[in-house]
Order: sequence, then structure tokens, then C-alpha cells
Amino acid sequence: ISALLPLINTVFNQASQTGATAGSPPEWSQAIDQIVQGVLGTMGLTPTVAALLTLFVACIVLKCLLVYIANKQIGFTVVLIATDMRLTLLKALFASSWEYFISQPVGKLTNAVATEAHRASTAFSFGAKMASMVIEAMIYTFLAFLVSWKATLISLCGGVFIIVILRRLVRKNRRAGAKQTVHTQSLIAQMTDVLISIKPLKAMAREKQSDEVLIDTTRRLNRALQKQVLSKAALGSFQEPLTILFLVLCLYIALIYWNLSLTAILAMVFFIGKTLKQIEKIQKEYVSLVEYESAYWSLLEKIEGAHNAREVFTGTLKPSFSIAIRMDSVSFSYADRAVLDNVSIELPAGSFSALLGPSGSGKTTFADLVTGLLRPQKGDIWIDGAPLSQIDIESWRGMVGYVPQENLLMHDTVFKNISLGEETISELEVETALRAAGAWDFVQQMPKGIHSVVGERGSMISGGQRQRIAIARALVKRPKLLILDEATTALDPKTEKEICATLQQLKGGITILAISHQPTVVECADWAYRLKEGRLILVKEPMGSMTRSEPPTTIR
Repeated sequence: ISALLPLINTVFNQASQTGATAGSPPEWSQAIDQIVQGVLGTMGLTPTVAALLTLFVACIVLKCLLVYIANKQIGFTVVLIATDMRLTLLKALFASSWEYFISQPVGKLTNAVATEAHRASTAFSFGAKMASMVIEAMIYTFLAFLVSWKATLISLCGGVFIIVILRRLVRKNRRAGAKQTVHTQSLIAQMTDVLISIKPLKAMAREKQSDEVLIDTTRRLNRALQKQVLSKAALGSFQEPLTILFLVLCLYIALIYWNLSLTAILAMVFFIGKTLKQIEKIQKEYVSLVEYESAYWSLLEKIEGAHNAREVFTGTLKPSFSIAIRMDSVSFSYADRAVLDNVSIELPAGSFSALLGPSGSGKTTFADLVTGLLRPQKGDIWIDGAPLSQIDIESWRGMVGYVPQENLLMHDTVFKNISLGEETISELEVETALRAAGAWDFVQQMPKGIHSVVGERGSMISGGQRQRIAIARALVKRPKLLILDEATTALDPKTEKEICATLQQLKGGITILAISHQPTVVECADWAYRLKEGRLILVKEPMGSMTRSEPPTTIR
């Protein structure tokens, strides 16, 4: 109603101008009259009450339309920002070095993709809304200046006073938001670890201990959220009385000292009230922004950390593995512990080699060096006479099939677990890989064949079947080198012998490196080596029998 008064006043001013006793309207009213009459003149309308009301309704409809378009654009932008930050993090992680990747908790990264990206983009939403409110507040301030610049200055000072007096609540909300980010990250990381280990925990009736850890973290998160609620509630409660206080102050001064007309006072109250209300909204949006900003900085830190740890390879040579893989005086250490010490060895193409040794002796490190996941600190690795440092690592890894000890299959079909979603891999290629891995018979007996779901982490099939599917996954791309890292350790002797028989059928066309300490694997291998105190010792060669456990000859 207050907004309509200046417009209706235009009509009454025109009517009063026909009377002899009419006084001149105030300057602010004349300015508004000129603006309104200019708009109506452009539209070919006369300044009647009906025309002014129609213009007012049209402006409201236009405002609603513009607000809809703006909110839609902000919403789409927020979604795009969240998606872009998720993809940026994923690309940075997949391009990072192996040492960096294994140092990051899985739950921490999961939280970054699922939660922090959303909260970071939401912070942008609050920032965009705050910017639009600042523009709207500037418009109301300008209109208020037309009515009374003195009252407007008082109201602006009041708005600044409100912001300053309530800044402590803003700081509290920022700290609570930072704690929310930390505790949410910790909770999801702990939850991920517990769920991965839930079977042994339940079998030993120790899930309650894990439950206590999660409950403690959840309570910490709850306290942080409660502090957020309290600070935002206090902000909303204190803002309104302070705003009313300054509005009443302006009204009192206008009535007692400035002798403004009722129309001018109502217009002044409207515009100044809207200005103060916008300042309220701006502060609320800012409080929400600082609540979510910690997620943005946390996500940005992870992205920058992954970028800084990215793998950098300068090799451009296309690998051609048809002769041998050769290590020449290779050494590698973790901190002060030497894992490989001046190791030299040659793995002929098409051979089946076994690498033995106790846990922590460096067997997996040996395989990581061969695949380029780690780099030798001393010495060189050669592929058919070309140094690995000069070879295109991505192309070389594309020639490698890898079967880890823990084959955690996805909760998806056999086909998806083997193809990994790669559209270029056909069902025929998957079938061929399953046959080569000795898995086709049992897959055919499953309800939907290769399109049967294997359950969470492959829980709906046996350990041996999971291992064969993992081997099929490694074989589907027709690798030149197949690495099995303790792939048969958890299997029963019968299943282990069956898989070893499968490997013997594969050798010749594929070079096999089996990391194991199982006698069955050693019996199947052409060559067998033992890692001991960083040195590589030959324990079996082709057409020979097992030698004594610690022969004096070290391969150089």
C-alpha cells in the first residue's frame, strides 16, 4: 500500500494543479511524478488511477518473472559448479601419484565428492543471492534518498550498526560450519572403514566398539549443528527489533523535526524499511555463506593436493614387449628402510615367474616398479631394451593385467565387473576372457549368465569364483603382462591348483608374474625368486627342481 501512495499521489497532484489553492508538491514527489509520467507516456497511457494500478500490477508480474529466471539460472549454475568440482577432484585424484593416493582415506574422498561439493556449490548460491540483494538494497536506498536523504543516512548507519553488533554471531556460525565439515569428513571416513570390515566385526561381536566411535563423532557433529542453529536463530531474533528501533527513530524525527507530509512519511517508512529489511536479508545470506564456505576450502585443498601430487611422465616411446623386462641395479626405500637393494633380474616374454618372500619384503613394491606406479630411486627398468622412463606409461599400463590379493568386486553384473563400463568391450570379449580364466562354466549356471549380479563386494559367489572373475577382468584387454599379487593366498588347495592350471595354459602367450609364497604357485612357475633383505635370490629355474632355500648365488 505504501508503494502505491507515491503513484496515486501523481494523479492527485494533477487534480490539485487545477485548483487555485494547490501547493507545490515536494521535490521527491516531483521526481517520481516525472518518472511515472514518462513511463506512462511511453506506453501511450494517461496518468489515471486505473492506469497506475495496472502499471503497478504489471511491474509486480515482471518482477516475479525476473525472480523466477534469476533463481533458475542460479540453481542451474549451482548444479554445474557442484558437478565441475566433483569432476575436477576425480580427475585430479586419478592423475595423482600412487604414493599420494594410498595416503588418502577412502571415506575422506567419498565425503568430498558426495557432501563437500554440494555444500561448496550451495555457498555460491548464497553468495549470488546476497549480491542480488545488495543491488536491490541500493535501489531502495536511492528511492529513499529522493524522499529524505537525512533519514536515509540515519537508516544506513543503523544498518551498519546492526551488522557490527551481530558480527559475533556470524563468527560463531563460521566456526560451527568449519567443525561440521571436519566432523562430517571424519564420520564418513570412519563409517567407510567399519562397513568394509563389518563381517569380522560382527563375527567377533566387536561391532559395539566401532559403534561407540561412530556415536562419539556423530555427537560432535550434532553439537556443531546445534551451534549453527542457535547462532542463526539468535541472528533472526535480534535483527528485527533492531530494525524496528531505527525505523521508529526515523519516523519520530520525521514527525517532530522535519514536518513531512503523511504521504512523504509513508513513502519514507516504506523505502527505508525495505532498505533495512534488505540489509537483514544480506546478513542472513552472508551467515549461511560462511556456514558452508569451509566445505569449499576443504574441497579446494584436496583438489590442489591431488594436482600437486600428479604423476609426471615425459616418456613418449610406444612399448613393444616381445623380448624381456629387465631390472638393472634397481634400489628402492621407504623412509630409512631399504626394500630393494641393487636388484638386477630379467623376466623373459612368455615366461611364468614367481616372486616369493615374507610380508613386507618388497614383493608388491617390485610389481609397482614394473608397472610404473613407483619409480626406482637408483637403477633402471628396461622393456625390450627401452628404459621405462622414456616409455609412454599409459600405453605400457594398457598392456598389463593386474589381479590383487583382495578382489573387491562391484555390486553389479559379471559383465560390468569385467568390462568396468568400457563400451568398446563386447560380450564376446568378456566370454573369451571368462573362458581363459576358467570361469565360463559357473557363470553360465548363474540365473542371468554374465548379466547376473554378484552382490556387494562379490558376496553372492565364492572366493575362487571371485578370483576367476578378477583374472578375467585382467585378461579381457589381452595384456602382454599378467601380474598376480598374492591372488591365490586365501583360496583352498583345490581351487588354487585349478587356478594354477589355468595360468599354465595362459603362459607363452602372456608373461606371468605371480607374487606368492604358496608352494603350488612355485611348482607351476618356470622361474622362482625369493626377496630377502632387499636382495633377489634364485630358487628355481626352468627344467630344474627346487633348490635349497638360501642358495649362495644372488641374481645380478
